[in-house]
Amino acid sequence: MVSKDQRIMFVFPGQGAQYTGIGSDLYADFAVVRKLYAEAADTVGYDIASVSFEGPEEELRLTRHTQPALLTHEIACLEAFRELTDGRITPVMAAGHSLGEYAALVAAGVLSFADGLRLVQQRGELMGRHGEGGMVALGLTPDEAAPLADRFYCEIASCNLPQQTVIGGRDVDLDALEAGLPDIYPRKRATRLKTEGAFHTYLMVAAAREFRSVLDAVKFAPAKFTVLSNYTAGPHDDNPAGIRTRLFFQLFKPVNWVGCVQTAVADGITTFVEFGGGIGPGEGPANKKANLEAIMKRNLKAVGHAAEYLPVINDKSLKETAARLR
Repeated sequence: MVSKDQRIMFVFPGQGAQYTGIGSDLYADFAVVRKLYAEAADTVGYDIASVSFEGPEEELRLTRHTQPALLTHEIACLEAFRELTDGRITPVMAAGHSLGEYAALVAAGVLSFADGLRLVQQRGELMGRHGEGGMVALGLTPDEAAPLADRFYCEIASCNLPQQTVIGGRDVDLDALEAGLPDIYPRKRATRLKTEGAFHTYLMVAAAREFRSVLDAVKFAPAKFTVLSNYTAGPHDDNPAGIRTRLFFQLFKPVNWVGCVQTAVADGITTFVEFGGGIGPGEGPANKKANLEAIMKRNLKAVGHAAEYLPVINDKSLKETAARLR
């Protein structure tokens, strides 16, 4: 049951939270989800349900397919949640990691679902087309990681935790960074991530330049609640032009997720609800866990902030969270 002093934040994961079968359980159970997937197919020009439910996995992993599939699943989870809670749960804030920022803007009514889908479809195509290099996760602070990245012609791509920073660059430069890491930080190791390019770095500038005209063609409406920007870690402007510039820079600037969590904490958020995606080795929706949960809880622990964390990522978690908050 939601109390008067409860402050709820919706969060949405980014690329890497996709898997074959994503959304199939909700599609079977909810007419509103089936309607959403039909709208998605009409919008992007192919059957997102088929790609999401059946794969093959190598097709779903392509950025141009991953981004529309994840956005659709995240909004499907949200719409099913709204149906089960009779639309009575309104957050004070929302944020999404990279691609998830677009889902947060759709959730807040800034973008229509169709426009959000068109944006991420073209964003994914541009990122895939201009994709070069890759990304590595390091157990370093941003201050520790920045000179290391500079030394090897790389850049910080994401600040996920106070002690975890993702660096992006060309493959040859990342290889050199990994080879040189033991000499600089003997106890640290680099974990290479599976991406089509060095997202959120200078290697995405060409994609961002093309994406600017795509952003300019889309209508942005006033937000129903605060949405945080990955680029600034602060609230998006009410001015549509300000939102466009933040989304433009987001493509080739680091995702400041640590900063977004700190903004939420400063606002006194008491409950986080994560919508969509899923990770873990088990097959199918029922065996997945929330993508951002571990990162969020570690960030909250680092600043000593206690908050409830609830997932809405599959049929079971949806019903449990809806029952808890209804």
